[in-house]
Amino acid sequence: MNSKIISNGILRALAIIAAVFVLFYFLYEIQSVLVYIAIAAVISLIGRPIVRFLKSKLKFKNTLAVITTMVVLIALLIGLVRMFIPLVVEQGHNLSLLNIEQLQGNIENLYYQFTEYFSISTTDVEQSLKESKLLSKLDYSIIPDFLNSVVSGFGSFSIGLFSVLFITFFFLKDSRLFEQGILILVPDSKEAESKKSFNKIKDLLSRYFVGLIFQILILFVIYTIVLLVFGIKNAVVIAFLCALLNLIPYVGPLVGGVLMLTLTMSSNLGASFSEVILPKTIYVMIGFAVGQLIDNFFSQPFIFSKSVKSHPLEIFLVIIIAGIIFGVLGMIVAIPTYTAIKVILKAFLSDNKIVKELTKNL
Repeated sequence: MNSKIISNGILRALAIIAAVFVLFYFLYEIQSVLVYIAIAAVISLIGRPIVRFLKSKLKFKNTLAVITTMVVLIALLIGLVRMFIPLVVEQGHNLSLLNIEQLQGNIENLYYQFTEYFSISTTDVEQSLKESKLLSKLDYSIIPDFLNSVVSGFGSFSIGLFSVLFITFFFLKDSRLFEQGILILVPDSKEAESKKSFNKIKDLLSRYFVGLIFQILILFVIYTIVLLVFGIKNAVVIAFLCALLNLIPYVGPLVGGVLMLTLTMSSNLGASFSEVILPKTIYVMIGFAVGQLIDNFFSQPFIFSKSVKSHPLEIFLVIIIAGIIFGVLGMIVAIPTYTAIKVILKAFLSDNKIVKELTKNL
């Protein structure tokens, strides 16, 4: 091996490293576009069963079926906006005009009622909190400032929303568009297996995402009924937020429970703790627990068994590992990603013993 061959090898390696670096830099610069494509792909998977139903049962042409599906999806989005956004804007406006000193006094009063009701008002911890005036040192003005920033940020989503809807339309109209873009990178000898894998992945993920919508809807209905029965203000907004948080496996329900607990107690600030706040909070949390039991023992098992076809322990381990490595986002995308990987492994490594065991239900 002479020096010319060695130098050519080094230059080739450096060129590959530079090309990879440029590719990753390019992907980093267009990350917002990649997010739009990912969201559009998920929405198209949700809308895919509607398109197939319109084409097979009602004999719609492909373009008409896609347009009808897009109208349905946009109508649902508008319904959510009309239901949800005005309430958030109203709350942001109310809190921006809120008397911060009055809010501080109400929260301090709630805390003292809580400690006195549970007979811990004379403990060293409570006494030290009184002496340090920790509650009075909290910056309560951050609450209206945060909500105002959230409300003002909705305007920046208009371009993203249009982009997502535009991409979704063509994903639904040309269902093989995304597939053909990836097949360019696949060798011709593996093209047949790749097409089968894509069709299987689309079917499984369509059922999974539609199942998630029904899961959120069931929790939303349960939470709304519970909050309305006990007269909690802005019940629809609280129910929607807590149901939506359930998309984050394991962590989401805990955060949703804390959020519902906090908002239930804060909606009755100034009322008697023992006669109003505590009973209402207990009843609401019982309703929350009932909703979670229904979700854990009926909704989730049905979704996993009918869509991703994986054992609950298998799903649990995948979600935990993805959460440790990639955080909350990893926990959200863990199940669909794992399902896609299983389908691909079955298509290309079907003779492997481990793959056979993992994909025997697919």
